[in-house]
Amino acid sequence: MRLTGTGHASMRIDTGAGSILCDPWVNPAYFASWFPFPDNSQLDWETLGDVDYLYVSHLHRDHFDAAHLKHFVSKKATVLLPEYPTSELEDELRELGFTSFLRTKSDEVVELDGGLKVMIQALTSPTDGPIGDSSLWVEYDGVRLLNQNDARPTDLGVFAELGHVHAHMLQFSGAIWYPMVYELPSGAKTAFGKQKRDRQMDRTIRYIDDLKASWVFPIAGPPCFLDDALWQFNDIHGDEGNIFPDQQVFLDHYTGLGYDNGVILLPGTVSEIGTESVHTTHPVPDVREFFDRKEEHLRAYQERARPVIEAAKASWRHPEIDVLAGMKRRIEPLLDESIYLAKGVGGPVRFDLVGHSEEDGGETVESILVDFPGKEVRPYADEKVRYRFRTERALIEHLLHIDEVDWVNSLFLSCRFSAARIGQYNEFVYAFFKCLSEERLQYAEGWYDEHERSTDAEDVTLGDWVVQRRCPHLKADLTRFGIVEDDQLTCQLHGWRFDLASGRCLTSVGHSIRAHRADEAPATATAAAESETAG
Repeated sequence: MRLTGTGHASMRIDTGAGSILCDPWVNPAYFASWFPFPDNSQLDWETLGDVDYLYVSHLHRDHFDAAHLKHFVSKKATVLLPEYPTSELEDELRELGFTSFLRTKSDEVVELDGGLKVMIQALTSPTDGPIGDSSLWVEYDGVRLLNQNDARPTDLGVFAELGHVHAHMLQFSGAIWYPMVYELPSGAKTAFGKQKRDRQMDRTIRYIDDLKASWVFPIAGPPCFLDDALWQFNDIHGDEGNIFPDQQVFLDHYTGLGYDNGVILLPGTVSEIGTESVHTTHPVPDVREFFDRKEEHLRAYQERARPVIEAAKASWRHPEIDVLAGMKRRIEPLLDESIYLAKGVGGPVRFDLVGHSEEDGGETVESILVDFPGKEVRPYADEKVRYRFRTERALIEHLLHIDEVDWVNSLFLSCRFSAARIGQYNEFVYAFFKCLSEERLQYAEGWYDEHERSTDAEDVTLGDWVVQRRCPHLKADLTRFGIVEDDQLTCQLHGWRFDLASGRCLTSVGHSIRAHRADEAPATATAAAESETAG
């Protein structure tokens, strides 16, 4: 089996029974904020795109590059389609000209022509991708590969049961806006960033240890930031709180833990994978030297990208759009239908939209409130809010102009905003702004309804504590992902923390855990948790 690196989470898999192109991303994403690193635009995409099968893991724009798919990927390719709750991925691919689709069933192996076998595991929580994320398992002639990309399954056992995996590709770097955009003192921002950086590496190691593949390929990150306004997000400044470490940084960390089976996959790297060996050739003479000269490469890349960034910025302004009226039309009907998401947000969310006066060039700010309890969008009236976002008015104008249904997979991932909040992270805020369509909202409401009514009866012992086996967040198995230190439990799948004495979640609102000391009766801990919730 031949694996060709094509950048970020993208790769081409060649076998004797056919070829699969996965997640090709070349053009900048998220308001021209994210670019693939290293630059993959100079690859021979005419050849790379001439494949038998196409796999797009999910709709995040660093995995689904519509312009590239339209112009460089053969429309004769059969799309391996994950089993998602909405038809959006298929609909968008059909609009690009794809006509052949193999609709898979999650966790079911499909045998294609010539003995090529594939299996796709689809994750369908509203917090997975835009509405779903997935992993691809491939087997041919006894060689097995798992492309986990940036999916976070709670259990890799379903893949391990199919036989030993020889090549494991998975995310290791950050892919979010926290904590860089938050209005925090620099020391606190660094501390929170370091926690996240450590946590994401710990999670990656946990997945690697679970699967025990022969070779590990760290992929799906990081992006690079070539706009001057975002340059500080690149991991070239010696900031231990930067959440975007590159492949060499991870490999050094991985090697330092005693592992020796890591392989870097640059754009143009080719790995020939067998059951007993891997032979890899790179497009550069010395991979470490390449990363040692990272800033030099980024500066040259930045100059090449300047015209692209400036053209993108020129397209965002739509002064003819009444933003307040547009937000009311887009959001208020969904607020009226929302029960669980609106309850979960629990308060108003404020948007401060920054514009520029044509007369004197000064800054103007329009503040708009999305009032979840009141089910309306209205002008801000100098009231207290728990969640606030500040961004350029032009970005919201553009979202309304293109009728964007997912503001997370556009505005928030762009990092072109600042944020402030009182209290803990609230997943419902971001879940709602992923679901600005009837189809998405109804799915998310139904998911949370079912989730809320489900119960977790099984308990397990972790250290000195007995806790429910499944994390209250997304049902991760805490025997695999749970770490107890100083009477706090951390679920390493998403980094959520719980105070075990009270059951209170320390990371977000709306979740609590059932727990009691191993030498105490459960009723004592239950009463304490109920008291904490009531308070």
